Amino acid sequence: MARALFISDLHLAGERPATSERFFRFLQDEAAGAAALYILGDLFEYWIGDDELSAADGDPLARHVATGLRQLADGSCAVHLMHGNRDFLMAAAFCGASGAALLDDPVVVEVAGEPTLLMHGDTLCTDDLDYQAWRRTARSQAWQRGFLGQPLAARRETIMQLRERSKSVISAKPADIMDVTPQAVAAAFRRHGVKRLIHGHTHRPAHHALEVDGVRRERWVLPDWYGPGGYLVIDASGARLVRY
Repeated sequence: MARALFISDLHLAGERPATSERFFRFLQDEAAGAAALYILGDLFEYWIGDDELSAADGDPLARHVATGLRQLADGSCAVHLMHGNRDFLMAAAFCGASGAALLDDPVVVEVAGEPTLLMHGDTLCTDDLDYQAWRRTARSQAWQRGFLGQPLAARRETIMQLRERSKSVISAKPADIMDVTPQAVAAAFRRHGVKRLIHGHTHRPAHHALEVDGVRRERWVLPDWYGPGGYLVIDASGARLVRY
């Protein structure tokens, strides 16, 4: 059976070169032998626009990542990409450069014969009202039009300010409020009629077995790469989390 890999929350950034090096090794080693790679959001620590790839003052790491994914996609591994809460401005230019197919969030795909719900995971954290309000703002056309209309340098400055503000807000919140709510998870299973859900975002890697409406289901939470990192693999032997 074909092997599928799932990663999320790598948060690649120039100030974390060890994580980038680990990611490129992952592409050359584990991913090169897979049939499909699904990146379920937050590939980058932040993404301020696809002109990062072409502008003279663009991010060299962005171009390097796009090249690495393109080499994988040009081989035998199909690359699928989903927006996260940090890189939701990735658009057609990045997908074209990387060879990645952009996925809706949520989306149901068949993995090893099992219809599987894929999400970034942030929409499941419904108790975090402040974040959900910000998400609605940041995903609006008006906000994105105004942000992308600024020069790259101004956008970077805005993002740095938002990151600092986010750190302060997160440190003041109870940890559980930033996790998924059981009601949202159950609603997602019902809405999409699946038995398996895979997502990231919460940075709480685990395999949860649960029952919704009398049906056994499973929820896989992907690891972030702020620490050692890891991925979910689904192949002929089943599904398992691999941690570095």
